[in-house]
Amino acid sequence: MLTVDFSRFPLAPGDRVLDLGCGAGRHAFECYRRGAQVVALDQNGEEIREVAKWFAAMEEAGEAPAGASATAMEGDALNLPFPDDSFDVVIISEVMEHIPDDKGVLAEMVRVLRPGGRIAVTVPRYGPEKVCWALSDAYHEVEGGHIRIYRGDELLGKMREAGLEPYGTHHAHGLHSPYWWLKCAFGVDNDKALPVQAYHKLLVWDIMKKPLATRLAERALNPVIGKSFVVYATKPHLPETAAAEPAATAEGEPAGAAAPAREPARSTKAGAKSGAKAGAKSGTKAAARKAAGAKPAATSAAKNSTGAAK
Repeated sequence: MLTVDFSRFPLAPGDRVLDLGCGAGRHAFECYRRGAQVVALDQNGEEIREVAKWFAAMEEAGEAPAGASATAMEGDALNLPFPDDSFDVVIISEVMEHIPDDKGVLAEMVRVLRPGGRIAVTVPRYGPEKVCWALSDAYHEVEGGHIRIYRGDELLGKMREAGLEPYGTHHAHGLHSPYWWLKCAFGVDNDKALPVQAYHKLLVWDIMKKPLATRLAERALNPVIGKSFVVYATKPHLPETAAAEPAATAEGEPAGAAAPAREPARSTKAGAKSGAKAGAKSGTKAAARKAAGAKPAATSAAKNSTGAAK
């Protein structure tokens, strides 16, 4: 179940892609299938190990085209272990609502995205999310849970402040909002409630079979109760005058004496889905820099995302 619409967010074979806070890996798997050089990063080691297994199975099954590569690794969203301008594409889906320092995460994503690169951000939509919070405290008052509800204009404003230029938005997963309302009403952990079980079966059937009736229903529901708000943006190129400035030197200084390169941005550690846990381990950075280059080591492969509601 994809939240990013790749017809609105085109991906070219060979693109270097970072799926930040990848979770179970649904978007990373799709990018791998499309021929990208993918790094799937999350602070949850258990999920990363599972994603790595699926990347490997995908490679073995020949599901990815020649030239595609995939790496799954643990890391910290607020201290990404990659050089500046490492990626052509960054995806962060249903993650920012978990992290206290969302501006810090945006700054790190912008840092590792090359000028002219594209970014997709998805978060729970304000209206459906407010209903969930009203129905259940357990829905959000858990470790690593949702700590904020974004209004659309708020998210767009923060992205612009970070230096991004949004170019498109839409809503997704209109069929999933009622499922979560039922979950919140009957108990977030109560999967045995008959209405919850029945709706879950509907969603799994929809994901697996993709019937026309539910496709049309979701298309109609998305603008009204779509569960996710999706924003696409680009990182602008530096103006030509600004790009030329580093070459300038003080009067009388040799032309080759340039200012030292700046250190990659760093910020207070917080996990890519917990907002409190530290991310990358000490050995992660060296492996990550290798992963961010032209040859990320292929480690694993894709699984179908049939979990109806994440």
